[in-house]
Amino acid sequence: MISEVSRWSGSMAKSDSFFIRASLNIGQAASYAQVAIDLGAYVDALGKSVLRIHNIAVAFTDASGTSATLDADASAAAQFQLSTQTQTDTILPSAKAIIASGMVNATNREAGAGVASIVSDQFDNLPQLWTNGYLVAVDTMYLGGEANAGFNEDVYVSVTCECTVETMSQAAAMALALSQQ
Repeated sequence: MISEVSRWSGSMAKSDSFFIRASLNIGQAASYAQVAIDLGAYVDALGKSVLRIHNIAVAFTDASGTSATLDADASAAAQFQLSTQTQTDTILPSAKAIIASGMVNATNREAGAGVASIVSDQFDNLPQLWTNGYLVAVDTMYLGGEANAGFNEDVYVSVTCECTVETMSQAAAMALALSQQ
């Protein structure tokens, strides 16, 4: 599996937002894949520094960033989750480790392989749905997901997180970090 994590880490004021990006090849064989996203440059619970995720944009694509193709007359699904704990499989959006989750369902009604003729998505848990985003006090997030065999090429999930760094009391930051582990 190919995965990529990048982040912009230039000089910034604490109130400026910045972006953390990650991509993960979730394949096409219904097996769970995951990549770690290091937040050590932003999060230090002992030092009272936490990450606030304001928005997350998600894309399901092929290796070049275009629409993943499906087999002839096939249906396919792909799902992702962003969590504060490492996972071995997809978990429910209500789990305390989940920051964001969602899925895409696609159908190709054509006689040959090609892009989907019908697509639906469900992003059931994103920080922008909350009044103040989502606070993260652990030093690693995990992007995971899986896609099924209806796709005729590997599916990649890419996330772009708009974030800020904030200060909390040491006790509050540690309590939040412990609750996310």
